[in-house]
Amino acid sequence: MIAHAEQALGGIDILIANAGGPPPGDFASTDLAEYEPALRLNLLSNVAMCKAVVPAMQARGWGRVVAVTSISVREPIAQLILSNTARAGVTGFLKTVAREVAGDGVTINSLQPGLHATDRLHSVYGEDLSVLADTVPTGTVGDPADFGAVAAFLCSDAAKFITGAAIPVDGGAARGLQ
Repeated sequence: MIAHAEQALGGIDILIANAGGPPPGDFASTDLAEYEPALRLNLLSNVAMCKAVVPAMQARGWGRVVAVTSISVREPIAQLILSNTARAGVTGFLKTVAREVAGDGVTINSLQPGLHATDRLHSVYGEDLSVLADTVPTGTVGDPADFGAVAAFLCSDAAKFITGAAIPVDGGAARGLQ
């Protein structure tokens, strides 16, 4: 995928890394064998993509990486032990690499979405998301276009001094201080 994109575009300046979530489960119901595929999907895919594109970004003196993780990095979500574990790992990886490449003009950040009106959310809860909106301090479920605008900002020159950040985009739903 990376080689095809580089060939078609002449190089990759921006990487938005996003993967679906692994199956739900808790500690008791999740077999050890289920962790490896979850880590491949949500952690190692990010590592592989960064290894593939960041060195060229460094050589050009400019690049942006934005990984979409989850608000569960700040506040683990019940029944999502695999996602909670993998996404916390990728957050640590991104923070580490961000510090290493910042001096080369490359920024690396993550976005932590809360509830957004996506096809997945509608498939689980139906068309009426008002019951979910009541759980968000803003009183609304997030608009995917607004989430995209935050990602676009992080990819712009205006965000050149933001790196290593893990930014919640959740309407204030996470209760933690960090």
